[in-house]
Amino acid sequence: MSIRRLPEHLVNRIAAGEVVERPASALKEIVENALDAGSLRIAIRISNGGLDRMEVSDDGCGMTRDDMALALERHATSKLPDDAIENVATLGFRGEALPSIASVARLSIDSRPQGQDGWNRTVDNGVVVSEGPAALPPGTRVTVEQLFARVPARRKFLRSAKAEYAACLDVIRRLAMAHPSVAFSMEHDGRRVLGVQAGEAREDRVAALTDRALADNHVIVALEREGVRLSGVASLPTYNRGVGDHQFLFVNGRPVRDRLLVGAVRGAYADMLARDRHPVVALFLDVPPLEVDVNVHPAKTEVRFRDPALIRGMIVSGLRRALDAEGFRAVQHADPAGLSAWKPEPVSPTPIGAMPIFEAAGASVPAYSVAERRPGFLTPPPQARAEPAAAPAPEGTSFPLGVARGQVARTYIVAEAEDGLVIVDQHAAHERLTLERMRRAMEGQGVAAQTLLLPEVVELDEPACDRLEARIEELKEFGLELERFGPAAMLVRATPAMLGQGDVQGLVSDLADDLAAYDSALSLKERLDLVAATMACHGSVRAGRVLSVTEMNALLREMEITPRSGQCNHGRPTWVKLGHGDIEKLFGRK
Repeated sequence: MSIRRLPEHLVNRIAAGEVVERPASALKEIVENALDAGSLRIAIRISNGGLDRMEVSDDGCGMTRDDMALALERHATSKLPDDAIENVATLGFRGEALPSIASVARLSIDSRPQGQDGWNRTVDNGVVVSEGPAALPPGTRVTVEQLFARVPARRKFLRSAKAEYAACLDVIRRLAMAHPSVAFSMEHDGRRVLGVQAGEAREDRVAALTDRALADNHVIVALEREGVRLSGVASLPTYNRGVGDHQFLFVNGRPVRDRLLVGAVRGAYADMLARDRHPVVALFLDVPPLEVDVNVHPAKTEVRFRDPALIRGMIVSGLRRALDAEGFRAVQHADPAGLSAWKPEPVSPTPIGAMPIFEAAGASVPAYSVAERRPGFLTPPPQARAEPAAAPAPEGTSFPLGVARGQVARTYIVAEAEDGLVIVDQHAAHERLTLERMRRAMEGQGVAAQTLLLPEVVELDEPACDRLEARIEELKEFGLELERFGPAAMLVRATPAMLGQGDVQGLVSDLADDLAAYDSALSLKERLDLVAATMACHGSVRAGRVLSVTEMNALLREMEITPRSGQCNHGRPTWVKLGHGDIEKLFGRK
């Protein structure tokens, strides 16, 4: 077959296939044009998920009649002043969005520059059908109707109206997040679904577009290195989601979905979240144009960095520094469902004749008769421990996490703070403290080992032994000394000294299981963090262990000075607080 030039309408449809995949991609291009035009207010209206109609109105610089005609030609743009394509600083510049959309839909543009008359131009599937004067305020209004109506092969591959609407909303949410100086509003089928005002602080804009609770449960990320600036908002590890769809990443104001950046976020939270939980983050990278290629994807949703290791390291370092600075902070809010579980139980009045009388100070008064005793009367009363006080108990105002007042169910430490009641999960808290001690030891001289008087044999299947044998040197750095002991057993000669006399069998078995699940998917650093986290879990104070008041207070004090002690290694909070106001509500005082 001989080579031939493609007709213009077919070229436009091919370009449309690259740029206009669905209503959301067309909407993204139009809103980006509005942002590049210097708009301070953008209003979006869509119908039936954008399948029937999309309208974007802005108050930007507008276009003249001649500019409008040129904007609808392929490869025409106002966003590239010279031939240096790598220096583009706007959101879009390909010069194909408007003609591509116009080739597969009915596109109408009304625009008016400040101090001039407005003009309209309408193109229906590549054919100009009308143009003339238009009445509108300064700015531009773009309307797209019946997308792919005449391209049934493309139309049938679109998803339901609800799914297309969700994609449109996600696009606008991301663009609004990246531009807090611009006011956005969005309506779907006449119902307002999004509205944010101009001039909001970035953290307030992110919270407004994700979850209002994030405003009280976030850290500010800020880091600059080698001309690259990282800023943004990240949730505390204890404020997390079951899916990763609340991770928003931007490069030079451009929303992107980049595996390098997503992997860096995962690495930063590696030892603070369970693998099925995800943080909420909005991170903004400002990179010199020559250090990033934004042309690797037609829709510019992916980028390529000249120095990817620098970018990944900045994200990991920036997030960890911000989280470390919060110390023992965790998500602290009174859960309505939890509070509602506190119900006063009805108490049956005791008959006068059945009133128990005790012997005290030599006086004798009648006690219950056997027949009058209530069920369970012979059950011993709850036992509480009373310790001799060597010194007056400290006041709760002296410490952020208060002072220990007791232990409940041999699991939870109850402490009194200045502003309420603090409840600490002793196992979760000590697990985090042990992990942080191990990490500090690794950064120093390594984890001290404690040689077992009698080496212990741990029987495992052969593949598990193979995995452990391959990591013997890494495990030795943590104080765990192993030897292969036949095809299906490992000999344990030493364990980490800080773990004490723990369950050696369980520790080695869990390490083998973790390596089986994650070994091939993790970097060396992530594998080491995994090993440390597994060991810390085995070396921590277990639920069910009775602690003295001195031990409880020592745990609280160490939590207050240890980074990330507000959550365990799986992202669950190590402590919660019941404020005085919440306690008063429980007793009907408020």
